[in-house]
Amino acid sequence: MDGMETAQPGPGGPVRDIVLLGSTGSIGTQAADIVRRNPGRFRLAGLAAGGGHPGLLAAQALEFAAEVVAVAREDAAGEVREALRAQASAAGHARPLPKVLAGPDAVAEVATWPCDVVLNAVTGSVGLAATLAALEAGRTLALANKESLIVGGPLVAGKAAPGQIVPVDSEHSAIAQCLRGGRASEVGRLVLTASGGPFLGRGKDELEHVTPAQALAHPNWDMGPVVTINSATLVNKGLELIEAHLLFGIGFDRIEVVVHPQSVIHSMVEFTDGATIAQASPPDMRIPIALGMAWPDRVPDAGPALDWSRAHSWTFQPLDHEAFPAVGLAREAGRTGGTAPAVYNAANEICVEAFRAGRIAFPRIVDTVAKVVSDHQSAAGDAVTLEDVLDADRWARIRALELTGGGRDGVREAHSGTRREGESAG
Repeated sequence: MDGMETAQPGPGGPVRDIVLLGSTGSIGTQAADIVRRNPGRFRLAGLAAGGGHPGLLAAQALEFAAEVVAVAREDAAGEVREALRAQASAAGHARPLPKVLAGPDAVAEVATWPCDVVLNAVTGSVGLAATLAALEAGRTLALANKESLIVGGPLVAGKAAPGQIVPVDSEHSAIAQCLRGGRASEVGRLVLTASGGPFLGRGKDELEHVTPAQALAHPNWDMGPVVTINSATLVNKGLELIEAHLLFGIGFDRIEVVVHPQSVIHSMVEFTDGATIAQASPPDMRIPIALGMAWPDRVPDAGPALDWSRAHSWTFQPLDHEAFPAVGLAREAGRTGGTAPAVYNAANEICVEAFRAGRIAFPRIVDTVAKVVSDHQSAAGDAVTLEDVLDADRWARIRALELTGGGRDGVREAHSGTRREGESAG
C-alpha cells in the first residue's frame, strides 16, 4: 500500500475526529491518553469495546463526550447503559448520553461513523469486519489490529486506497517513517526487529515446561495477554512479517527478522546503495499511536525520547528458527497466500487459549498451528472472498480445538460460528 504521504490537515489544521475501536484495551487506553493531552488536535467521536470493562467504557464516553458507544457483547449493553447513567448522575453531566450499540455488528457499524480517522485497536480476527467497514466508508484507518489485514489479505488490500491504511504497530510505523528517506525503487530490504520475548536464549527443550505466567512476563512491553504470548512464541513477529508484505508491497524474500533485545530500534529499511535507516525510540506505544492518528504529522511530546546523556548498548542477533519456528511458518503461509494466513492466525488464537487453560505445553502452540496450516494447504489459493476467509477461519478453529482437546462444546461453538472473540476488543 504505497503512497502513504497523502495530504492531511497539519498541526494547525482542524481537529481530527477519531473513532477508537478497542478503547478499553492497552492500545485504546494509551490512545485515549494522547487525545486527553491534545484536545486541540483530536476529538473522540465514537468508542467501541468488547464489553468486559463496562465501567471504564462509560467513563471514557463521558470524559470525551463521545457521540456513540458500541459493545460487541449484547449481554454487556445493559451494564454499559447503567454505568453511563450512574456516572453521569454522580458527575452532574447535563449533556445527552451517547447512543449505545450492541451485538456482533456494532463495532463495524461504529467504524463507519462520521470521522476523520478510525483507530482499530481490537485484538484478533474479530477486527476484520471493522477494518473492511472503515475502508468502505472512506475513512483513514490507523491499524493496530494486524490480524484483520493478515486474515483479509488481498481482500483488505484491494479495498484500500493509496495511503488509506496507516500502520500503528511499532515495527510497521518505524518502516513507514524510514521509507520517507528514499524512493520505493531504492528499497533493498525491510528488517523487522524482535525483542526475542521472555525466553530469548532458551533452546526448544527448555521451553517444554514454561508456564503462562512466565510467557506473560514480557521484558520490555506492556501488552494484552494474547499479544504478549504471541511475542513469547514469536507468532507475533510472523504476523508482522505478513503484514509488512501486505502494507509495503515488498516480497517475502526481501523481509528479514533480527533479534534486538533492547526494543529501541523498532525496525529498519536497507536501501539499494547499502545505507540502512533505522527508527529509534524507547519501547513506548504512544509514539506510533499518535503518529497513526496524526499521519503524516507528528504530535509533540507523544512519548519519551531517548536519553542521550547516558551510555547505551544495543545488540542484534539472528533468530533461532529451531526454538522459535513461528516466523518461518508464517513466511510459508504468506507465500502460499489465499486463506493460509487466516488459518495461521485462527489456529494460533485457539492454541494460545489452550496454553493459557493448561491443555497444551508452550511448544505445542506453534507445533499445532503448523499441523493445522499443513492440513489446510490444499485449500489455499490466490483469490479470496470474505466468505472464503470466514470459512477458513472457522475450519481452522475447529481443527485446532480438536487437536488441543477443546472439548465438544468448543468445537460445537466454532461450527455454529458463535465463538466470541469480541471479548478481545478491549
